[in-house]
Amino acid sequence: MRILVVGAGATGGYFGGRLLGARRDVTFLVRPRRAAQLAAHGLVVQSRRGDLAIAHPPTVLAENLRQTFDLVLLSCKAYDLDDAVAAFAPAVGPETLIVPLLNGLRHLDVLDARFGAEHVLGGQCYISSTLDAEGRILHLNETHDLSFGERDGARSARVEKVAVALSDAGFDARLTQQVMQEMWEKWVFISVGAAITCLMRAVIGDIVAGGASGLALQLLEECSAVSAGQGHPPSESFLARNRAFFTAAGSPIAASMFRDLQNGARVEADHLIGDMIQRAQGTPVPMLRVAYAHLKVYEARRARELAATKSSPA
Repeated sequence: MRILVVGAGATGGYFGGRLLGARRDVTFLVRPRRAAQLAAHGLVVQSRRGDLAIAHPPTVLAENLRQTFDLVLLSCKAYDLDDAVAAFAPAVGPETLIVPLLNGLRHLDVLDARFGAEHVLGGQCYISSTLDAEGRILHLNETHDLSFGERDGARSARVEKVAVALSDAGFDARLTQQVMQEMWEKWVFISVGAAITCLMRAVIGDIVAGGASGLALQLLEECSAVSAGQGHPPSESFLARNRAFFTAAGSPIAASMFRDLQNGARVEADHLIGDMIQRAQGTPVPMLRVAYAHLKVYEARRARELAATKSSPA
């Protein structure tokens, strides 16, 4: 199976690199800067689950993409989705399957509209990774899970082929018949974590120490109610795990959106929090609305500061 991995950053580079290390037919669709970086230094992964160094990973620029692929692994930030779709569109042929690894669900609507729902599987991943200044992929914990499946729950021959292509490649790949339920539950988890850590500007342990863990539990209730209203009530085991997670004393964990906010970077406010509010459909979500307003204020200030920087004389 010929696999196109869109991007070679912290997520796509990790899973694509593992696949390449397992001798799968992988090509990375990258921008010129990342292509030059990979050509000079190779694809390097540093992980407690095993380091990886590939001297010359196959790459292609969007303007040179001419052939179709069997499978597209899509792992970009939500705000880069439109550009990514335009870039990899030539790779989608009549039988191509797309496994998106973005958080939330809005991207499914975008991909369905552009390529047709028959080309788009459900998918998600759990991994904590980042790029360092030299472009190396740093795996920050031991979790590297990727799950996928037909969105209607079928166990089709085509998704079985995807399972073969992704199995035994140095990460935990799993074919599931409940991919939409799992995507909803992850969205609930990510939204609560992003909302509470960005709103409080703190890691979970500090939020607990400050007596504000009840706000995290309220966010969990609100997001779970939205998910239930959309036909995907979170399981009791999921809720129990997350109540414990968001009230864990001394926890150093914070959402990646909080790290982006601290660094003055773009955030996925609309794709994660805003879209959750849009799907509430009458379900009260007051804490979620406060968190969203907080993020939109941050985006407005960031835009103003960037504009001022661009307009100032050199």
